Amino acid sequence: MSWQTERRAAGVSKILITEQELQRRIYELGKELDAHYAGRVPLMIGVLNGAVAFMTDLMMAMTTPVEIDFMAVSSYGPATRSSGVVRILKDLNQEIEGRDVLVVEDIVDSGLTLQYLLDVLRRRNPASIEVVALLRKESRAAVDVQVDRVGFSIPDEFVIGYGLDYADRYRNLPYIAVLDPAAIQSEAETAGV
Repeated sequence: MSWQTERRAAGVSKILITEQELQRRIYELGKELDAHYAGRVPLMIGVLNGAVAFMTDLMMAMTTPVEIDFMAVSSYGPATRSSGVVRILKDLNQEIEGRDVLVVEDIVDSGLTLQYLLDVLRRRNPASIEVVALLRKESRAAVDVQVDRVGFSIPDEFVIGYGLDYADRYRNLPYIAVLDPAAIQSEAETAGV
């Protein structure tokens, strides 16, 4: 039994984007960003925790010098749908005034969390703000939010892997997969819901 088959048996309904497809697209995005930021040093802001894998591979696909920082925001909690209430759990360590900022997001779902984050960052007077998202659920957008580059558009399904989680699990999968509804039920039963 292969490693991926074993992982699929533990909560994965189907694989949407393979590891190879992810790496190919991230390389392309890295080259686009190199061209866009030529002669500048952007500050990449990773949105924790989901964007860590994407941001790591993205910055390694670039030759342009970058600086990094992180923010943590939450609108999900333990649910599979956004609650709509956004909280900043961790703020930036450095000032962004006058900087070229590149927000690195794992997934844009309703757009509410990203819109809130962009509003917060714009009030800090950066020179520019751009957004690169690995995934975007086009059918779920509740607000028209700025996303300058998208890795993949996906259907409205709850996805896991490559940094994305359900109940803090599955982030370590090397691909993007649909969460098996049975895993949600099992987690709810384990939690006593």
